[in-house]
Amino acid sequence: MKPEVFVIAMFATGLAPAVFAGEWQTLDGRQIEELLNDTRLTYEGAWQEFYQSGKTLYNAGADSWGYWRVQGNLYCSEWPPNTGWDCYAMTQRGDTVRFIDQKGNFSEGTVAELN
Repeated sequence: MKPEVFVIAMFATGLAPAVFAGEWQTLDGRQIEELLNDTRLTYEGAWQEFYQSGKTLYNAGADSWGYWRVQGNLYCSEWPPNTGWDCYAMTQRGDTVRFIDQKGNFSEGTVAELN
């Protein structure tokens, strides 16, 4: 198969993002949910697990339980005792994801296997 035919076939079957893993892809609500359900992300010095129940566990030396949900095309989290939800756009490049706030600040995590 000629290379250009292969690339066209990959676009047609939805496999193109894997080819262009150097590009940041904006995630929609469905993609965020699929990515985070029962997933662990690792950060520098910490990790976080996201459960289908809507609970999330963050650990940077001690456990901190919170809640997560998808609202529209945003990831949202709430960390008791706070009662407000903070929402973030998400992008992904390979196994790396970014949570981007309304000011453009972001944090990055790497998708890891949930234990």
